[in-house]
Amino acid sequence: MAQIYPFKGYRYNVEKVKDLNKVVTQPYDRIEAEDQDRYYQASEYNIVRLILNKGEDGKDRYESAAEYLEKWLAEEVLVQDGQPSFYAYWQEYEVEGEKKVRKGFVGMGRLEGEETVKAHENTLDAPKEDRLNLMRATEANFGHIFMLYSDEEQRIINLLDKAIKDLNPVAEVYDEDGNLHRLWQISDPALLEAVQEEMEDKILYIADGHHRYQTAVNFRNECLAKGWKSIGAEGFENRLMTFVNINDPGISILATHRLVHSLADFDLEKFLAAAEEEFIIKKFTTAAELYQELDESQNKLHTIGLKTRKDSFYYTLTLKDVSIMESLVPDQSKAWRELDVVILHKLLLEKYLGIDERALAENRNIDYIRYRDKALELLESDAKEYQAAFLLNPTPIEALKKIADAGERMPQKSTDFYPKLLTGLVLTKLNIQK
Repeated sequence: MAQIYPFKGYRYNVEKVKDLNKVVTQPYDRIEAEDQDRYYQASEYNIVRLILNKGEDGKDRYESAAEYLEKWLAEEVLVQDGQPSFYAYWQEYEVEGEKKVRKGFVGMGRLEGEETVKAHENTLDAPKEDRLNLMRATEANFGHIFMLYSDEEQRIINLLDKAIKDLNPVAEVYDEDGNLHRLWQISDPALLEAVQEEMEDKILYIADGHHRYQTAVNFRNECLAKGWKSIGAEGFENRLMTFVNINDPGISILATHRLVHSLADFDLEKFLAAAEEEFIIKKFTTAAELYQELDESQNKLHTIGLKTRKDSFYYTLTLKDVSIMESLVPDQSKAWRELDVVILHKLLLEKYLGIDERALAENRNIDYIRYRDKALELLESDAKEYQAAFLLNPTPIEALKKIADAGERMPQKSTDFYPKLLTGLVLTKLNIQK
């Protein structure tokens, strides 16, 4: 089962980096080109220079990242904690008008097989090769893998709550959305052991970081093939992770909406006529009415929103009978077939619009956006000729668990855990004997 370890993390030296807000970032795969530029300009010590370097002074970006890391270590911009520790990580945020706190802790987790660590997304070769090149160059873990475990009695969080009661945070920063991220270092040996014991019987579910996890496995296998040895908690057989209780009321999953573009013969009337065979179609005059219909259907009906660029009306499409999905994807489980995102992809996109799995994998006709207001705004903008926006309800966390337990994989962009784990609060340098 889950093997986790306290570790001596590396953190920014507050004597040299006065404002941590200027050096932390979103995970590397959430950073667009404009974000990268903004992070570069925020501070000469921003972690983006390690996780998503531009390539400087004629060097490739991995070599340049490694040089920055060694320079910052030598100059004590990054310093290592003296005691093995877990790091309590609380995120205070607001979503849809509700204030929440998501509680987790950072540790090193053993790289395990699917009997202990379960995934729910497929991985792509290009991101894994990118992250592997960075690991080879730096021999470090920067971004965290977001792991879920089940603890209905909240035993682990209760331990951490008591541990930090009289401690000051070692880091306190705000992200771009105004969410507060706080980190406490916990080094009490008895508490560390108690948390380890509580985690021993846990199965882990990857919430975010599938590519990072598989990259760590690939790097471990390379090291073993070379005859290198993994030393202690910071060895290459472990990986930097943040562990969050799947039963935590502070967990939020947001929907990821789809924007359709570059279809040669998209016609709304023909599409609706075809979809009417399988869907109940409702028509609205305002976005607010559409949103209300979506909200009221959540976890009850399979309802998907639609707005097109050239039409002033808003639509919902509610699947009449889920049994149609069994004939379309008979080899998948019932839980997988009944995901709203699967219904969207298999019926509306593939069957009626011809956007198949290959087109999705190649990002030919679909862009993804987090917020439905933003999706509708982009649909009407001139930045890109979007033809339609499909709006989804969030995927329930129970569905993620069922599908991961069955060894299946959801379509890409099925879950969006919010907020993301910041990169730069604590990291680790791998301990390898060559």
